[in-house]
Amino acid sequence: MTKTSNITASLMVGIALLMMSGFANAQQVKIGYVNFAQLLAESPQATSAMEVLQEEFAPRQREVVALQAELKEKQEQIQRDVDVMGPEERRNAENELRRDERELNRQQQEFTEDVNLRRNEALRKLQGELLREVQTYATQQGFDLVVAEGVVYASDAIDITAQVLAGLKAAFGAESGS
Repeated sequence: MTKTSNITASLMVGIALLMMSGFANAQQVKIGYVNFAQLLAESPQATSAMEVLQEEFAPRQREVVALQAELKEKQEQIQRDVDVMGPEERRNAENELRRDERELNRQQQEFTEDVNLRRNEALRKLQGELLREVQTYATQQGFDLVVAEGVVYASDAIDITAQVLAGLKAAFGAESGS
């Protein structure tokens, strides 16, 4: 969302709350705020997802690093032997080096694309888990409204991030223990 649409959304929520305050004489509206960025940064589910991704892509990363080292060694070899090479041998070595550079670039690009694709998949799944935990907590605690993004100000009194994070940690511990 753009900054303008975030402000507009916040104003709309504020106006709705003011309108509801007139009707809320008999019932108080319970509002909470959650910091999704903090949940993403501190939840054990996020840490675990990143560890899984690192393990999954570690072999390919080592392969790319090995190719980089091999290419560097070839470059150094050509530079050392350039004076003793004939023109044809030098041209062949340089052509081979260019082919190897293109192959390395292709593999690096594929690796980066694959990592980004899997990271985005994991992030979507993780965001779903976080949202479910926020909804569960809000329902159990009787919240009428929980806001996350586009908030200009949220008092610590309505910040439920720590409680949701505790629920995520408990859920992760239960999953890990089973």
